[in-house]
Amino acid sequence: MEATGASRRKFIQQAGIASAALILPFNMNGYSKNNQMKDNQQFDVIIVGGSYSGLAAAMALGRALRKVLIIDSGKPCNRQTPHSHNFLTQDGKSPKEIAALAKGQVEQYKTVQFFNGLATTGLKTNNGFEIYTDTGKQFTARKVIFATGIHDIMPDIPGFAESWGISVLHCPYCHGYEVKHLTTGILGNGNYGFEFSALISNWTKDLTLYTNGPSTLTAEQTAKLQQHHIATVEDEIEQLQHHNGYLKHILFKGGNSIAVKAIYTRTPFVQHCSVPEMLGCLLNDDGYIKVDPAQKTSVHGVFACGDNTTRVRTVANVVAMGTNAGMMLNKELIEEEF
Repeated sequence: MEATGASRRKFIQQAGIASAALILPFNMNGYSKNNQMKDNQQFDVIIVGGSYSGLAAAMALGRALRKVLIIDSGKPCNRQTPHSHNFLTQDGKSPKEIAALAKGQVEQYKTVQFFNGLATTGLKTNNGFEIYTDTGKQFTARKVIFATGIHDIMPDIPGFAESWGISVLHCPYCHGYEVKHLTTGILGNGNYGFEFSALISNWTKDLTLYTNGPSTLTAEQTAKLQQHHIATVEDEIEQLQHHNGYLKHILFKGGNSIAVKAIYTRTPFVQHCSVPEMLGCLLNDDGYIKVDPAQKTSVHGVFACGDNTTRVRTVANVVAMGTNAGMMLNKELIEEEF
């Protein structure tokens, strides 16, 4: 979409789509303490989302002498998670600690600036892109990277959201070692419930599949689970009883309860930021932004990296994707300039 002058302003006023970027604290005036900026300042690249992937992209671009702006709203999806794992040199540290270290290192590159805000609207222009925030700030750039993550949709089960990322888990490679051999549940059904049960059986044999209603497993799947001593419970869940996010019991609607230490599940999600779709970026059938191996979206000049593009939600993976996005974007700029 391209717009100019009054029509662009009218579009901004009418746009009612909320969107988001990710992580990290900033000072109260909305700008990084090290770098002030003026409205309408032109950048080589705007990165929407300042979490691990966005910061990795910014470091690659900053080291390539590109003028970069990170727009971030300070709401990481892993803000409840006490510890991050399976990331060499950072194993066991808190997500906040890792993010603060990363941001401090990126701040050393003076070509990178930060703005604390929520990106709500994007427009493609003849010279690149305009990004608007919820406070009306406007920034322009030749290229854009979206590292905005996804928004998990929690089921209406009391205690689920409070335990998410602590003892209600999505990734055994991130958290499985810490709950190995413990009494564990899988919240799922059908093919997904069966496949996830098989996966988690690598970490514990004290495993039960909770379908939260009538099972949709095939007879063959049920028999296979029984062969591996994985029980299936079809009772509907009333709530998850926990202490500070650490599970104690599953309470069922019939009044029964079962002790449990961890539950694995996958939640539905939506894109955390609507601006990529506003610019015309296509999503795949699973709801992730479509990207090629260079992290390019379906819109020329727009790149995406991190959780908004892939099911693999590990810190190590999204950092690698961010670095790749930064390098490939810089390569594209060089090819256009040379």
